[in-house]
Amino acid sequence: MITRFALFEGSVKPGQTDAFRAAVLERLGPLWKQFPGNTDVRVMFSDDRDEGAPEFPLILAITYPDEAAMESALDSPYRAQSRDVTGEIVAAHFDGRIHHHVTQLNEFRA
Repeated sequence: MITRFALFEGSVKPGQTDAFRAAVLERLGPLWKQFPGNTDVRVMFSDDRDEGAPEFPLILAITYPDEAAMESALDSPYRAQSRDVTGEIVAAHFDGRIHHHVTQLNEFRA
């Protein structure tokens, strides 16, 4: 399993936290869930961080069984739609940058 993270590094514009979170959940969540081949979609909003740590108001994690499934999702029309919607949401509510990281998943359950 691999997980592709989208890290929204920066800050939500002042007074826009609720609107940002609602837009992500209502407009992007449904698109992300439709990415073909995903086994898990996690949308995480930051509530706190260590002093001096960079700010990540949103972290998206989408898990796939393998790289081929991820590549199929990245080539899908849902991803193209999500990029357009993300651009609208970022312009209205977010100052910063978005970067992606692909990780191998190792899970240890308690």
